[in-house]
Amino acid sequence: MSEQKDTYYIDVGTGGIYQSATASTWSFKIEATDEEIHQLRSLMDSNYLNEWGNFFRAHVPYVQYHYDRQNDAYDSTIQQIYAMIYQLGDQEAKTHIESMDILPLQ
Repeated sequence: MSEQKDTYYIDVGTGGIYQSATASTWSFKIEATDEEIHQLRSLMDSNYLNEWGNFFRAHVPYVQYHYDRQNDAYDSTIQQIYAMIYQLGDQEAKTHIESMDILPLQ
């Protein structure tokens, strides 16, 4: 017996996950179980924390972007978020993410 999937609307920029298409602006429509949505929320929260770390690191001029673990963590997490949206998303979401060329070739 499989878990029920519900429709969610995702805004990666704000970290928003909504159950109503009219609640806020959104970029991607997905179908996800409760467990999948909790996993996506966890990734979004982690990404938010990485953004704050990057903000503070930006004020340390001697640390270059490509030597910064916080930027690496952000890049990894954002890629995981888009991979999950790609897996759970509708065809429009998949097409948009493919056009972004953010995921490794499968």
